[in-house]
Amino acid sequence: MRLTASAFEALVARALDELPPWVQEALDNVAVTVAPWPSREQLRSVGVRRGRLLLGLYEGVPMTHRGRGYTMVSPDRISLFQGPLELVARGPDDLVRLVQDTVVHEIAHHFGFSDEEIEALQRR
Repeated sequence: MRLTASAFEALVARALDELPPWVQEALDNVAVTVAPWPSREQLRSVGVRRGRLLLGLYEGVPMTHRGRGYTMVSPDRISLFQGPLELVARGPDDLVRLVQDTVVHEIAHHFGFSDEEIEALQRR
């Protein structure tokens, strides 16, 4: 399944719009972007090995690590990668769910949650 870049961006925008208001209000100094694929540097930065896929990536300073000196800082970035998400999706409905799940996962990192903590919450 392959969407146009604008259709995929609309899916991401919808996922952001559907977040609870308290989450939307709590986001601070973060930009959400869409890219066709992660760069080699992005893959390397999180240790993704050859043959593995990266669906999304949070790059920045989690809110739990920001101190009084956190001023005049470029926005954190949440990237969603269209190619890998489309490869994993089993159809249009699954792609919507994957985009939503990836948005939530990366926002959790922005709030300071580790992968292990996110996985523990998902098992509940």
